[in-house]
Amino acid sequence: MLDIYHFSYGWITPVLAYFMSVTGCLLGLQCAARGRNAVEGRAGWLIGAAIAIGGTGIWVMHFIAMLGFTIRGSEIRYDIPLTLFSAITAMVVVGIGLFMVNKPQPTLRSLLAGGTITGLGVGTMHYTGMYAMKSTATVSYDAGLVTLSMVIAVVASIVALWFTLRVKGFLATVGAAIIMGVAVTGMHYTGMAAMHAHANHHAAPPSGSGAMDLLAPLIGVSSIVTMLVLISVSLTEIENEEALPRMWLTSRHQPKPRDRATRTAPPAVAPMPVPPLPAAPVRAEQPAHATPMPVRQPAHGAPMPVPLPGERVEYRTEQLAYEGVGAWPRRVVD
Repeated sequence: MLDIYHFSYGWITPVLAYFMSVTGCLLGLQCAARGRNAVEGRAGWLIGAAIAIGGTGIWVMHFIAMLGFTIRGSEIRYDIPLTLFSAITAMVVVGIGLFMVNKPQPTLRSLLAGGTITGLGVGTMHYTGMYAMKSTATVSYDAGLVTLSMVIAVVASIVALWFTLRVKGFLATVGAAIIMGVAVTGMHYTGMAAMHAHANHHAAPPSGSGAMDLLAPLIGVSSIVTMLVLISVSLTEIENEEALPRMWLTSRHQPKPRDRATRTAPPAVAPMPVPPLPAAPVRAEQPAHATPMPVRQPAHGAPMPVPLPGERVEYRTEQLAYEGVGAWPRRVVD
């Protein structure tokens, strides 16, 4: 059995791989949050989330980690078509899961189904990328660790899709992206631990492209684009961020027509009658020799008396007048 090294460049490759996974997941969660309640452009936001999570958060992370992978005494090359196919697989399966879950009426059943499909697809992407790696050594896998890596992928996918539904706020989104990065990185290195290499002295030299010739340009361009898009998306506002969709166990059924007909409508509430406003009292003209009518003044704090039928009413106003600065106020009755 040949020695396998996962950290040929030290901790640079795993740390950088984890950082790019968190960055891609953060961008994907930001896009999903904007598409969650968007009136227009929902499909575009979800496609962007699939590209960010599947492309950068999973695929770029995978091959950054593969830059530090070597087999002692063996040359490693990569099949370009299979490598690109693994990238497309990651983005497509994440997109399927997002569109299954992010809908006006999400259900627990769709979450579990979408997470399972996405997890199995992510595992397929991982082992497709491993199959794209050509070497003079004979490679085998431990079935138990392979199964464990697939379980981790499925569970991580379900949690990630749940995050796209329930996470709001920048700090919560960053925390969710950190957790997703741990899950994606853990799934990758669990799958890599299942690999064993044996010497094959009759193997032909592998064909394909070297890691630095193929992966380095793709990873560099993808990383730069992801960072720029993340900055741009973070500056946009989220429509109706407070409204989170409610999770149902199954899809809610619309009521049948006969059920609608038999429903009892709530009793209509009649509007309160508005009494007509009383006409303003008209001040009657008194002759010069007539005795002025006494004006009833209510006691302090007592309600205004109600005039009797046919009684004439006069209103008086009182105010305080100041004849100069510092002068004592004088009450004036009109």
